Amino acid sequence: MRWNLRLAAANRGIWKASELQRMLAEHGLAISAGKMSGLWSGEPASIKLEDLNVICAVLGCGVEELLIPEPDKVRRVDDGQDKPVTAAVSGGPPVVPKRKDGRSLPPA
Repeated sequence: MRWNLRLAAANRGIWKASELQRMLAEHGLAISAGKMSGLWSGEPASIKLEDLNVICAVLGCGVEELLIPEPDKVRRVDDGQDKPVTAAVSGGPPVVPKRKDGRSLPPA
C-alpha cells in the first residue's frame, strides 16, 4: 500500500501539515508534531482505524484516496519458500524454514 495523505490534502487546498493537524484537532484527533510529520511526509508503520476515519471526515474523502494498493509489490506465496529444503552433503534432517512472524505452521 502507498500512503497518499499529502496529495489528498493538497487536492483540497491544504498545503501544510500544521494546518491539517489543527483541523484534525478541531474534530477531536490530537496528533503530536512527530506523528503528524510521519503521516504527512512518509509512510506510517501503522494507523488506527479511528484516526483514519477522522482524517477521511476532515478531508471529505474515502480510504481509497489515502491508501493506494500496489499489488505488484506483493510477493507470491507459491515461490517454494514453505517447502522443506534437504540437507546438502551432511545427510542430516531436512531444514524447514520458520515463518517471519514467529508463528508456527499447522500440523501437516
